Amino acid sequence: MAAGTAQAVGNLPPEQPLVQDLRSGGKACATGEDMPYVSTPPRLSAVLYDPEEDNQPSESSPVSGEFEAWWTDAAGLEQRRTYTTITLTSGQSQYWTMPNDVPANTVISWHVRANDGQSTSAWSDEGDGSVCSFVYDDVSPEKPTITSPEYPTPEDVFWVDGVGVYGHFTVDSSSDDVVSYTYRFVGGPSGTVSAQQPGAAVTIPYLPLTSGPKSLTVHAIDRSGRSSTEARYEFNVKAGRAPVARWKLDDPAGSRSAAAESGTTARAGTGVTFGGPAPTGTTTTSTVGLDGSGHGFLTPDAPATDIRRTFAVSAWVRPAETGRKMTVASQDADGAPGFSLGLDPQDAGPAWSFAIGGARVSGGAPEVGEWAHLLGLYDAETGKARLYVNGHEVGTAADATPAEAAGAFQIGRARGAAGYRERWHGDIGDVQVHDRVVVPDEVAELAYRKPKLLGHWSLENATDGVSPEQSDGAPLRLGTGASIYRGSDDSCIPEIDPDCTYVPPALVGEGHLRLDGENGYAATDGPVVDTGDSFTLGVVVRLADSEPAHPMTVLSQAGAHTDAFKVVYEPSAHAWELVMPEKDEAGAPEKVVSQTEVADGGEGQGHRLAVVYDDATDTIKLYADGYTNAQATTTLPDGWHSTGALQIGRARVGDGWGEYLHGDVDEVQAYSGALRDNDILGLGAGTDPCLC
Repeated sequence: MAAGTAQAVGNLPPEQPLVQDLRSGGKACATGEDMPYVSTPPRLSAVLYDPEEDNQPSESSPVSGEFEAWWTDAAGLEQRRTYTTITLTSGQSQYWTMPNDVPANTVISWHVRANDGQSTSAWSDEGDGSVCSFVYDDVSPEKPTITSPEYPTPEDVFWVDGVGVYGHFTVDSSSDDVVSYTYRFVGGPSGTVSAQQPGAAVTIPYLPLTSGPKSLTVHAIDRSGRSSTEARYEFNVKAGRAPVARWKLDDPAGSRSAAAESGTTARAGTGVTFGGPAPTGTTTTSTVGLDGSGHGFLTPDAPATDIRRTFAVSAWVRPAETGRKMTVASQDADGAPGFSLGLDPQDAGPAWSFAIGGARVSGGAPEVGEWAHLLGLYDAETGKARLYVNGHEVGTAADATPAEAAGAFQIGRARGAAGYRERWHGDIGDVQVHDRVVVPDEVAELAYRKPKLLGHWSLENATDGVSPEQSDGAPLRLGTGASIYRGSDDSCIPEIDPDCTYVPPALVGEGHLRLDGENGYAATDGPVVDTGDSFTLGVVVRLADSEPAHPMTVLSQAGAHTDAFKVVYEPSAHAWELVMPEKDEAGAPEKVVSQTEVADGGEGQGHRLAVVYDDATDTIKLYADGYTNAQATTTLPDGWHSTGALQIGRARVGDGWGEYLHGDVDEVQAYSGALRDNDILGLGAGTDPCLC
């Protein structure tokens, strides 16, 4: 009977299966060059349809599939296999798992038609259809080989330079059907690289971010999806090499040139003053001041590096003005700078800028008299220019194509068509040029400003209402309603001596501050932290009430009209909040961040809270028990200097004091500078974190 003819009056034959509804082992139907390869005898699938127009009421459209496959065997004879599926509802997928006698490395062709029990459809390859083919591959590819000119194995060179230097790993397999390689650098990136054509080698780039032993594992994948055994390549990476040029600019006052730790000595114009102030908390001991005139510059009269290759330039800077374009560092090209790192007065306000090869990356917020660490990076491997301010990447990385700039390196000015321009007015320190990528951890280390401990009050005891600071600094004076609670000395063990009275331990150590919630507080005689600059405060606090009736402040420091900051428990939100007014004015707009915590009602060990204001990045953060989050972080562009004392357990309310805390307080720690996330974990434990 001819395909496609009806067997009963009114019955319509099933629809011809469509090529797009056919799969060989999950791969699309194809033949010729696009024919899929499979790693096991595949399951063939087809979605089959029967018209609904000939159905009676409540009648479904059941249909089965008739599969047929064929190939030519080793003797040149044609082999055929057929399979009929069970009957399923129209529109469902029908399957045939090929038998195990399907030969390997042989083109297998197949087609399918639908059968509704009365008639059959056309075969899927009839008319505009197409035959489906596949090849079953039963052999896995050979294990690949790995080589690298930059990072040879330890058998050849034990330690290789180094962090920030790209390596290129060539991977190949003797199997000619390999189409891709999966790879994984232990502790680093992983992925898949496709070969340009089957059997071709691939190259995997890798940028070491840390030093030490490294390894790369690779599997070859053939077109059927089979994987080779694992190939492993080990190599050892040195720490990042030193800068090719560095001027610390810490020469004695009155010097007329800057010594080079590496590179060439830089002569100084008469507008350069040595022996200037240095950013606190850094290894920089002094800087140079440039007056913004035509004489305010330094130059080695030679290039520092080839800017067509990967390089980074960095410096500590402090502008004396921000209203005009100023250059920190550049390198001469023909009538223009090959690159420039400096300050750009944009419409939205001044920003730091790194320009090279037609690209400009901008970000950050320069402020007069405020130190910033800048680093501009050109990565020749990726073609990207990047800018880092105070250890953080800013702006958007941009594609750059630098031209040759074989002229002299400049500090404090940039080349123009008619001489030098964009002269720096302000201070510059520790200019470095690297001929490699300076990786993010190194950038953060270059920009790190080590905080300084200002005070640590353990609140273990008090004499005449005065609790000492650990290093004999400014003490805390206890007000009425404040007392020192002393914990048990562990001599009372009720299980052994039922007559002794158990005394609960202190929050931390042997004692803590207890506040009555009515008029209890403790305070220093004057301000502890400079709220106009970066600072950190830590405290351990435990509320006495699980449902406080009003807000309670644990830390604050006031200005003339309002608190510069306060850390307050807000019962309506069940949260600790950090509140920082934008100005020293009553009713000024406030920046508020919060950490949601339910009051503990006098039980447990309380909570370790910490406040961090980072003036360099204009951010404030509130930490609870060592951690912060997006809801506890926001921006504060301009902190202001408060003159009031550090308060424990109260805040300014109108013209007086209020928000008295009912509970226990311990381990008050204060720093100038912003502690890093890992450092915060060390607060509130009775010791000071190691700021390494």
